[in-house]
Amino acid sequence: MAPIEEESSFTPLPAEFYEPSASAVAPSLLGHWLVRRAPTGPSGGIIVETEAYLANDPACHGYKRETPRNRAMYGPPGRAYVYFIYGNHWCFNAVCSPVGVAEAVLVRAIEPVFGLGWMQKNRRIASPHHLTNGPAKFCAALKIDRRLDTADLCGRHSPVFIAQNPEREQLLTALGPVTTTTRVGITKAADWPLRFYLGGSRYVSRRSERAI
Repeated sequence: MAPIEEESSFTPLPAEFYEPSASAVAPSLLGHWLVRRAPTGPSGGIIVETEAYLANDPACHGYKRETPRNRAMYGPPGRAYVYFIYGNHWCFNAVCSPVGVAEAVLVRAIEPVFGLGWMQKNRRIASPHHLTNGPAKFCAALKIDRRLDTADLCGRHSPVFIAQNPEREQLLTALGPVTTTTRVGITKAADWPLRFYLGGSRYVSRRSERAI
């Protein structure tokens, strides 16, 4: 794979990509690039783990009603939904489905590929495998916080976006298989098979012994 040094190397996924249900978008995001515009150039890597949250899903933040916290979920598809948890961590989601339908895909892990120096400066750790192998971890490494809520994931000049990986099929073969399993860290609808990850990646946050 050729080195990636500038934003012109990326083509953002179009808004139409996010129009289906999050259950369809979540596995389709695996293998594409999560890109953060940084002072030193683009920083980010390969999306290797996702979870879908649906409008009829009691674990979804938009399940009951629209609030100031979850408003981005009700907006147009292809925007970021960023929220705060446990009083200390940020989580990054891609909004899916038509306007008014609260669905999103939580990105749980990325495999860091470019802009590593900036990420390591933001999140100093002993083991490189722990840099981005979790939703809060990669948000810290990429300085993703509430300021990026509603960011346009389809805009090349957006501070954060998701870009098409032209080598995705080869990558899925190399890092596969794509594993489907239940979501983690929740109590409601915990048995729904809406988590997806690349089984060959070392950056998956948690592996399941009961893949579906």
